Amino acid sequence: MKKRSIVELAVLVFVVAIALGILVGVYFVTAGVSARPQPSALETFVARSMRGIAIRVRGHNLTNPIPLGDNAVAEGRAHFADHCSSCHGNDGSGNTEMGRGLYPRAPDMRLPATQNLSDAELFHIIEDGVRLTGMPAWGTGTQAGEEESWHLVLFIRHLPRITPEEIEQMEGLNPKSPEEIRQQIEEEKFLQGGDVTPPPSTVHNETGAHE
Repeated sequence: MKKRSIVELAVLVFVVAIALGILVGVYFVTAGVSARPQPSALETFVARSMRGIAIRVRGHNLTNPIPLGDNAVAEGRAHFADHCSSCHGNDGSGNTEMGRGLYPRAPDMRLPATQNLSDAELFHIIEDGVRLTGMPAWGTGTQAGEEESWHLVLFIRHLPRITPEEIEQMEGLNPKSPEEIRQQIEEEKFLQGGDVTPPPSTVHNETGAHE
């Protein structure tokens, strides 16, 4: 009798799994795979709950080994400006072109949804990323890389109190495109009284056609 109960339970679990798979398939077929809509409240709750459980199982006893201090926060700030600002913004709001296009959108890290996470949860999200989102895994498997992640945790804690002066400082550390670098060099030349590369000119041939 006991063996029969186990078999029935296994069959029930299998049927439920198949049913859930069908529902997920129907959802994607009807809703599509566009990243424009945002997750429902239920999807958000389930995803965050599963993420929290997975992180707590792996490293719920972790504590930040980096002492809190101005220098430690400054290191995290510089690293954030160079590696994280493209999606999260210098102020952590997520209000960037890339952040707004993610599914789910990059969170406002100043709000409780992020600030209420434990240091261990923040560390694992930075190191391991989050599947099926735009959050990549930044972990390198080295002690130096882990220290950078812990510095980021300290800076994330500081985001609700970030100042305009800090944001201005971070703008100088943000990644720049080749065109932005060229423009900056030209501006520096101009301010120093040097020659500025003229824009490409249009050359006319003898027939008056543009070359």
